[in-house]
Amino acid sequence: MVQHFADNLQLLCSYYKSVADVCRRLNINRAQFNRYLNGTTMPSNSTQRRICEFFGVEPDEMMLSHEQFVKLVQVRPIRQSEEAKSLTPEQLQFNRLNQSGQLGVAKYNGYYFEYYYSMACPGKILRTLVHIESQDGKTYYQRTERLNPRNVKKSFHGVYNGFVQLLSDRLFLIDYESQTHVEMTQTILYPSFRNRVERLTGLRLGVSGSGERAPCCVRVVYEYLGKNINKKHAVAQCGLYDPKSDEIDEDIRQSIHNDINEGDWHFRARF
Repeated sequence: MVQHFADNLQLLCSYYKSVADVCRRLNINRAQFNRYLNGTTMPSNSTQRRICEFFGVEPDEMMLSHEQFVKLVQVRPIRQSEEAKSLTPEQLQFNRLNQSGQLGVAKYNGYYFEYYYSMACPGKILRTLVHIESQDGKTYYQRTERLNPRNVKKSFHGVYNGFVQLLSDRLFLIDYESQTHVEMTQTILYPSFRNRVERLTGLRLGVSGSGERAPCCVRVVYEYLGKNINKKHAVAQCGLYDPKSDEIDEDIRQSIHNDINEGDWHFRARF
């Protein structure tokens, strides 16, 4: 019941600018409100009534399963502030997507090495650093590339920013290149069906960094590093590697090999 309340409260907050904005309007301490959102504690009966009155829902409705509550919100819009009502169509669509896509996604927060065959430098394996984190009921990520294809003294760093959704047992990541705004990528990963996240596999779609900018699809592996790392040291390990390099695990090399089995009609991810 506590987790139902927490999940449903996160959904309601997603209709507002931020959790801090909701706390300010409700006059509730942010640290205490975070405990409600995390499911570590339940608010008192009087505070529950205040929260429900603010959002225009009933206390017993907050105890519904998240799937039932999502359907309820879809057919009966919640009470929103004038600021929330003024959201752009794009923001409204994102909030609707977020209703379904955030349940369980926090499990994947942390840092990862990402591996795939480079689109800009064919024949080389590219290792990048990915950081996934949740803020105010939404989950974002940043992907950092470090390229030094010509062995020049100064490496090139590319930074991509995007968001993460967990929809029907698949992780969807969409980002854009934040410095020049000339590229977007989409990655779809199998989630981890274990309590501990170790590696995630899937496909990544983007464009090559060469002049032709050809759309490409490659197999990808995310290797979990932890929630707290030495980021500078991790970025220093990113870059282009020879496919036979001992610094890349054999299991990873096999998982990202872009071959197609006889009889396959589509380029498929490896589980």
